[in-house]
Amino acid sequence: MRRSICFILAVVFLFCLSPAAWGGTLDDIAQRGEFMVGVRDGAIPFGFYDKNNQRAGFSLDMAEEFRKALEEKLGKPIKITFKTVNPKTRIPLVANKTLDIVCGSSTHTVAREDTVDFTLTIFLTGTQILVKKDSGIKSYKDLAGKRVGAAQGSTNEKAIRDLNTAGKIVPEATIVIYQEHSQGMLALQKGVIDAYCTDGILLAGLRAKAPNPDDYELAGGLITYDPYAYIVRENDSDFRDFINAEVIAMIKDGRYEQYYDKWFGPKGVVPYPMTDEARTLMKLQAWP
Repeated sequence: MRRSICFILAVVFLFCLSPAAWGGTLDDIAQRGEFMVGVRDGAIPFGFYDKNNQRAGFSLDMAEEFRKALEEKLGKPIKITFKTVNPKTRIPLVANKTLDIVCGSSTHTVAREDTVDFTLTIFLTGTQILVKKDSGIKSYKDLAGKRVGAAQGSTNEKAIRDLNTAGKIVPEATIVIYQEHSQGMLALQKGVIDAYCTDGILLAGLRAKAPNPDDYELAGGLITYDPYAYIVRENDSDFRDFINAEVIAMIKDGRYEQYYDKWFGPKGVVPYPMTDEARTLMKLQAWP
C-alpha cells in the first residue's frame, strides 16, 4: 500500500514539473518550441523597420526578454517569431490563438477586456493630433469641418467620434480611416487630410521619420489618457501572471528603464521623457 502511494505521489510530482501541467499559452509555447509575437511595423519606436529593413523597437526588445524568461521556465530553447499586426487584426489574432501575445502599442480599455486580456501597463501616453505648421490648427476645436485621419478600431478614432457626438467639434470633423499609421502620415503629407490623430508618442515618431520633420507639429494637449499594455488571451491567468512577473522584474532590476532610455531617451529614436505620472505608475506596479 505504501509503495502504491509513493508511486502515485511520484507520478503527480513529475506531472506538475512537465510542460503539460501548465496548460494554455505556456503549454502551447512549450509544445511548439516557438513564441508567436504580434508586433507593429509602423508604430515608431514600438515596432518598425529600421534603415537596414530589420525589425526593431521597444516592444521587440521587451518580447525578447519574455523569450529568455520562457526558456528558463520551460527548460528548453524557445524560438521567437514576429508577425505583423495592425489595429484591426491584433485582438482577433490573439483571441483565435494564432498569436501568443501582441507586443505593440495597444491601449488597455474596459471594452477590449470582453475579448482578450492585458498585461500590466508598459507605457503611458494619450490621443493627440499632428498637423502641418501652417494649417492654423492649434487644438481639436479647430478640426471643425476638417478631414482627420485615424487608425481603424483605435481608441483615437473613438476619441474624435466622441468629440463629434458631444458637439465639441462644430461642424463635425470628417474621419478618414487608415489601416496603418504610415498611410495616415502619407495622406497628411499629400494634403489628403488636415490632421492625423493617434497617440502622442506615435505621432512624435511619425514626425521624426518624416522627410521634413520641422514642417509638422503636435497641436494641443492630450485629448485622452491612454495606458499601453500587451495583449494576451482571455482566461489564461498563468501566462498573464508570467508576463507580469517578468515586467515587474524588469522594472525592479533596471532593464525596463534601460530600454526606455534606448528608445525614448535624449539619444533615442523618439525622445519622449518619462512623465512623473508614468514613473510613479511603474513603481506602484512593481509589486513585492
